Amino acid sequence: MNPTVVLIGTLDTKGVEFDFLRTCLRALGCDVILMDAGIIGTPLAQPDITREEVAAAAHADVRVLAAAGDRGNAVNTMASGAAAITHQLHSENRVHGVLGMGGSGNSTIASSAMRALPIGVPKLLVSTLASGDTRPYIGESDIAMLYSVVDIAGINRVSERILSNAAAAMAGMATQELARSRAQAIVSNKKLIAATMFGVTTPCVSTARAWLEADGSEVLVFHATGTGGRAMEALVRGGFVDGVLDITTTELADELVGGALSAGPNRMEIAGALGLPQVVSLGALDMVNFGPIASVPEKFKDRRLYVHNASVTLMRTTPVECAELGAIIARKLNAAKGPVTLFIPLRGTSAISGQGGAFHDAVADLALFDSLRAHLHAQVRMVEMDTEINDPVFARAMARCMAGLIKATNET
Repeated sequence: MNPTVVLIGTLDTKGVEFDFLRTCLRALGCDVILMDAGIIGTPLAQPDITREEVAAAAHADVRVLAAAGDRGNAVNTMASGAAAITHQLHSENRVHGVLGMGGSGNSTIASSAMRALPIGVPKLLVSTLASGDTRPYIGESDIAMLYSVVDIAGINRVSERILSNAAAAMAGMATQELARSRAQAIVSNKKLIAATMFGVTTPCVSTARAWLEADGSEVLVFHATGTGGRAMEALVRGGFVDGVLDITTTELADELVGGALSAGPNRMEIAGALGLPQVVSLGALDMVNFGPIASVPEKFKDRRLYVHNASVTLMRTTPVECAELGAIIARKLNAAKGPVTLFIPLRGTSAISGQGGAFHDAVADLALFDSLRAHLHAQVRMVEMDTEINDPVFARAMARCMAGLIKATNET
């Protein structure tokens, strides 16, 4: 059995280039499934999955899409269909890697299909946009992007090298994926715990992680930079995680106030909706994050600012903001379907908010704590400890609680 690579693209404009990729992959020992996501011109290569099938998977008709003349809607529709088909192929164990290429339209379609696959399945996108902002294509997935250097318009001495390299990279990854899927699975009894960390909560998370790993769990740590929070919750949504140790919830402050590291309005909701055990704390809610100090909005220039380094400026949250954050957290935790414990470090929520720290503000902290006390429902257990968040005693208490909640959940 050879590894199978799915190629996704619009064959009316990129058929010659995709046929070249298919030839390269076959020469490298791969089977290829070529999917056509074009809607207008005649395909310039013979697909294995037609545009009609792709559109139908999105409950649409290619002829209607073409007649409408709405390119944006057509791209989004074909992206949805490509994602549905790719997901189905993977469920049938027929995908060992996905390779796409093109400009904005092709990149949107192919990356949508790639994001429909689990973390770990090889995904490679050759794109004219790979040297810019790639977030719309990668999202929280593990897509690798390769800059095409020249436009993908024919096979020339530059594009031939780039596309040959892409085929070789994908062939290698797909071969490894096939070998992995063939190998005898080693079933681990370790529970997988997702944890959130920031520089100012690193000692806490490191201590908790060490305790949990010594107890037999495996801990994945995510940097709470917006992207990190979304990546963690994507894994939670995908069913990879047994529990969430959400020590660092600073992304909520950025979402509320308008900082640079928001993870979106739905942060801290997916684990609760799925009923997973959660141990939550208030790490770095004393701050909102911006880039260099010149990037701080004018309306915040008179606020208490702290230059963390040349690239990062922190702003202290106010009592009003802290009270609102308490209400937001309470609302999210109250809605959880699984067991939740909230840990409150009464002496400071980050390395710089304790007594004598740059962001020490007892009034703001009290506003946060009192809001939580007022809004949390009885089913959410609240543990208040007279420590700073980075105190090893506090960290180990959270770790023990996490292990206990997971054990209790498994027993029921």
